[in-house]
Amino acid sequence: MKKLSAVFLDQASLDLGDLDMRALHDSTSQLTLYPVTAAEQVAQRIGEHQVVISNKVVIDEQVMQACPQLQLILIAATGTNNVDLEAARRRGIGVYNCQAYGTPSVAQHTLMLMLVLITRFESYRDAVRGGAWQRSSQFCLLDYPIGELSGRTLGILGYGELGQQVGRLASAFGMRVLAGSLPGREHPERPALDELLPQVDILSLHCPLTDSTRGMIGAAQLAAMKPGSLLINTGRGGLVEEQAVVDSLRSGHLGGAGFDVLTTEPPVAGNPLLDAQLPNLVVTPHSAWGSREARQRIVAQLAENLLDQPQRASRRIV
Repeated sequence: MKKLSAVFLDQASLDLGDLDMRALHDSTSQLTLYPVTAAEQVAQRIGEHQVVISNKVVIDEQVMQACPQLQLILIAATGTNNVDLEAARRRGIGVYNCQAYGTPSVAQHTLMLMLVLITRFESYRDAVRGGAWQRSSQFCLLDYPIGELSGRTLGILGYGELGQQVGRLASAFGMRVLAGSLPGREHPERPALDELLPQVDILSLHCPLTDSTRGMIGAAQLAAMKPGSLLINTGRGGLVEEQAVVDSLRSGHLGGAGFDVLTTEPPVAGNPLLDAQLPNLVVTPHSAWGSREARQRIVAQLAENLLDQPQRASRRIV
């Protein structure tokens, strides 16, 4: 198969200088790398390249029209919202994404958030840093209630490859796992959302953001959960009404929350979850996917998508 010329518009969103990019170089006749690309630079930087690689840079119909030689759009992520898929379809441009690269990384991050919350890790770390243990009259500090994952029920919304891996890890901790039906995608063997919520001690979200799932966890759903339960979101920020989470935490109904995603990223205009400053709220900066191993798998998949590999067909979007 003839190699094509490619440009990667936002390499810095993937590669921190710690990845081996040789597979990508070897899969192209020419590879041009840009750390970041502004919207007004996109068409000019694609230029005569036949392939464009983008993580988050928008490739819309205007860009495609300005680049008639474009044959492939490779997305260095799973989400496709930065590409006008219909415009690509009309123009015969193939669009491929990357899939399942971050399963181990996101799954372990999900369990980490559960453990940080249920063990009150941050409270105890701050207590030690503040000298409370040094001043204690006992050999230990037990100022904050510690729970166990074992014996608790984990509800999972989004039971694909990632959700199932989280379930396997949770089972190893002795948890009971219940997969629920997503709104608009009822499953005959899984409880609907309103049936699932009262049963779970921890709810973990791993589903895509669609019209049916947007805002699916709001004040009413949080109120339906057990008092003291935990909410974990490593899926998409828009799945949850963020102010409702803060209100439930402050009221004492929700026992804790761990988020790796927010509705708007980066949160340049602030966010209720960031402003709350609550001890039982943990927010990480959309970093769950970002292990070096996961990012290296993206490089490998991009290279496969450039070449005529068997795996390529399963990743074709258009």
